[in-house]
Amino acid sequence: MIPLFGSVFAAAFLGSAHCAAMCGGIAGFAAGPTGGARAVVAYNGARGFMYLILGALAGAAGAGFDAAGSLVGLQRPAAIVAGTLMVLWGTATALTAMGVHIAAHTMPPVATRFLARVTRALRERSPMVRAATLGALTPLLPCGWLYAFVATAAATATPATGMLVMAAFWAGTLPAMAALGAGLQRALGPLARRLPAITATAMVVIGVLTISGKFQHAVHTAPTTHTTPVTRHDGH
Repeated sequence: MIPLFGSVFAAAFLGSAHCAAMCGGIAGFAAGPTGGARAVVAYNGARGFMYLILGALAGAAGAGFDAAGSLVGLQRPAAIVAGTLMVLWGTATALTAMGVHIAAHTMPPVATRFLARVTRALRERSPMVRAATLGALTPLLPCGWLYAFVATAAATATPATGMLVMAAFWAGTLPAMAALGAGLQRALGPLARRLPAITATAMVVIGVLTISGKFQHAVHTAPTTHTTPVTRHDGH
């Protein structure tokens, strides 16, 4: 399992500038001018909690998908579908970085209206309430980067491991989100321009390994404990 979680953490960390660019405004509004560190903790804590829920649901869905596939003779359909989606997302990101126009997904109008109403309602709330609420609503954003890792969680086909995958993703994005991305961008310097290509490559590699079953094998393989039968001498 360590290669899987390490790869997810590394890819999420390298791509966290994307998270800061997409969610930095929301995170800044969540903390507000007087929120301080406690509001940042509330925002990222609620965001992480929702990621764990997503991971559990994805892992359960993957398990059900695998069970349904086995009925018709398909092996590891969840991993194959999830890995394919990751490869496609990584390829689209690489093409975008090279200047190829790729149609972007936009938030459904109903979600846009809902978030607008929530934002207006939260303006007069305390920074802690505002930050926690907005953090919990983060999964509503149409973020392909986030849902590529949800697909990774689904490929594990177990709720518990799916939660751990999303925990690794959250941990990888945490430094940039806590600093609203500014510190990370300055630290990376010229490397920041290459981040789209790096994240695209990482996602394609994870997708290929998921399709091949390398990560799933690591998740479901556990050391076997060998025991020596005890011979009884009392006639039994």
